[in-house]
Amino acid sequence: MATLTYITNTSLDGYIEDADGSFDWTDPSDELFGFITNLVRPVGTWLYGRRLYESMAVWETDPALAAQSELMAEFANVWQAGNKIVYSTTLDEVSTADTRIERRFDPASIRDLKGSAAGDIAIGGAALAAHAFNAGLVDECHLFVHPVVVGDGKPAFSRDTRARLELLDERRFGNGVVYLRHRVQA
Repeated sequence: MATLTYITNTSLDGYIEDADGSFDWTDPSDELFGFITNLVRPVGTWLYGRRLYESMAVWETDPALAAQSELMAEFANVWQAGNKIVYSTTLDEVSTADTRIERRFDPASIRDLKGSAAGDIAIGGAALAAHAFNAGLVDECHLFVHPVVVGDGKPAFSRDTRARLELLDERRFGNGVVYLRHRVQA
C-alpha cells in the first residue's frame, strides 16, 4: 500500500505563506534542495490544490528553471515523472503532462489509489491536506520549519485538522531549517 504524505515548508510560527501570499522565505540551500529531491523521489502521484499546482507547474513549463543547476534539473525530472491530480472547481485546463483535474476531494478514491499506486503519494496545500487528515488518509507529515516568523498568513494546518503525531526523524540543515518527519497515529 502506498504511503500518503503531507509535505510542506512552514515558518516557525506555523505559516506556509505570509499575509501577502509570499513564501519567498522558503528558498532552499543546495543541501536542503538535494534532501527534498531525494525525499520525494518515491512519489508517484502528487495531489494538489489549484494554487499549489500552479506554483509547481513551472518545474515542467519553464525549462529555464531546470537549466539553472544540476540540482534543479534533477528535481524537475523527479517532479515531472509523477502523476498529478489537481483539486479545483475553477481550473479549466492543466499545463503539465500526466495531470488531471478533480472537482472534489473523494476519500474513497484516495483509499483506492493508496491500495493500487505503484509509488507513494504526496499531498500539498493545507486546505486539501485537511480533507485527507480528516478522512484518516495521511500516513506521514514532513515539515520543513524555516527560521523565520511571518506573523500571519496561510497556516500549515487548517483549524479543523486534528492529528496525533509520532516523531520519526529530524534533521537540522546549515541554513537553520529543521526537518521533522512524523507518523500520523491512528
